[in-house]
Amino acid sequence: MSINDSKQKWEEAAARSIAKSPERRAEFLTTSNIEMERCFTPGFDYPGYEDQLGFPGQYPFTRGVQPTMYRGRFWTMRQYAGFGTAKESNERYKYLLQAGQTGLSVAFDLPTQMGYDSDAAMSQGEVGKVGVAIDSLADMEILFDGIPLDKVSTSMTINSTAAILLCMYIAVAEKQGVSADKISGTIQNDILKEYIARGTYTYPPKESMRIITDIFAYCKDQVPKWNTISISGYHIREAGSSAVQEVAFTLADGIAYVEAAIKAGLNVDEFAPRLAFFFNAHNNLLEEVAKFRAARRIWGKIMKERFGAKDPKSQMLRFHTQTAGCTLTAQQPDNNIMRVTIQALAAVLGGTQSLHTNSRDEALALPTEDSVRIALRTQQVIAHESGVADSIDPLAGSFLVESLTDRIEQAALEYIEKIDKLGGAVEAISRGFQQKEIQDSAYAYQKAIESEDMVIVGVNKFTVQGEAAPELLKIKEEVEISQKKSLGAMKAGRDAAKVGEALQTLETAAKGTDNLMPHILAAVKAYATLGEIADVFRGVFGKHQETVVL
Repeated sequence: MSINDSKQKWEEAAARSIAKSPERRAEFLTTSNIEMERCFTPGFDYPGYEDQLGFPGQYPFTRGVQPTMYRGRFWTMRQYAGFGTAKESNERYKYLLQAGQTGLSVAFDLPTQMGYDSDAAMSQGEVGKVGVAIDSLADMEILFDGIPLDKVSTSMTINSTAAILLCMYIAVAEKQGVSADKISGTIQNDILKEYIARGTYTYPPKESMRIITDIFAYCKDQVPKWNTISISGYHIREAGSSAVQEVAFTLADGIAYVEAAIKAGLNVDEFAPRLAFFFNAHNNLLEEVAKFRAARRIWGKIMKERFGAKDPKSQMLRFHTQTAGCTLTAQQPDNNIMRVTIQALAAVLGGTQSLHTNSRDEALALPTEDSVRIALRTQQVIAHESGVADSIDPLAGSFLVESLTDRIEQAALEYIEKIDKLGGAVEAISRGFQQKEIQDSAYAYQKAIESEDMVIVGVNKFTVQGEAAPELLKIKEEVEISQKKSLGAMKAGRDAAKVGEALQTLETAAKGTDNLMPHILAAVKAYATLGEIADVFRGVFGKHQETVVL
């Protein structure tokens, strides 16, 4: 396709996109009353740029997955929230929605993430601490009470128990009168990065991959607006990887999921349009912008050339971004506001589809309402006041950014080639390859801080003695007592025979080849608990044992 044909195709797509999203159709002017061009394009506005740079919304999507990007509408503004009981979290969600947040992002406590009920011995001391405790459908009903699930997009950061939480969400929607085909959102559902970097796995890789592909197949027909996986580089970066490693290991995981789905009998264009990604945004603004652009280009080529995807939506890397928790400091926590602003700006300049901004006090505790509001206002100021959303891919054509994009792409592809030679992401994980690479990167980063080769303001430079501690959000011990009490009451009031029958049917399905999702949904509706369902799977599949990296 010639550059003229590409430009005409882009103009037509941009016109259709604007017609669908009229909320941003006002004139875009600078403070000097200069009109901001929609998109600065190669070979026209600035002759001499390489034709291969292309246009937004066109393969390989280096410049963005939508032809108009934020000229059509802003990214979805999310704040990752959840703590204590479902009732407390529900109140925080309503506060955030009233403050202008446009999507919910749910944090679950560790027992929920690991498949244990609040009354399990493994849960002691952790109930409601790093997220909301969800034991059964009863808790999920409280969590989303008064929140219309046909109007709000919900992202759930959940992996090994993702199928159970998604079924609870579907059941709550049905109780609201909202059918499964009307709900939208995302489950993280990325178990491979748990084995690599985070550790909240439950079952072995093979069995976990079965559950994931069952989710793909079920949602394709029953929950078509749902993003069935958010392939996450975020936690890989939080564990200490470099930007290149984040891209490479995340996309290698993506390849493994696509291969597993195809092996399970799915056509690539049936499930790939609902794949989504989740990246970290760090402090090096220009490297981060280039990282996002390179990731889009690599994934577009992988899907088209390696897997033969025909649908352009299958080739698009759509991603959510969260600012970097590991860069936040307990010392001088107000400095974190500036860090988060830089990181959020990088995500926007890099073309993210949704964004969570961390709060200034998250290195110390769960954020207070004041801190959450500042974090949300950071996104709103970038969106409405900075002007960076007025033009599509505004840094395109920068010699520095284009060079960094190319070099990150090349380095990431070299890593992916190594993983392919090891037999793919799952086999490489079993050998500890990604884990070792991340450990080495994290060690080098920490050494640079300790030697002051890398300056961290307020930590190893520009320190202040006798800092006053900020006001922190504290989860009361009574939360665990209250949660156990409500769980006991729910168990006493449910139909025990119906629960037992649903769990027996689920066990039979797990031992066979049935898609597990309808059976999980039936157990959830009978008020079987998350822990009871996970125990069925643990009994059939076993528990994963961590690979020791020497």
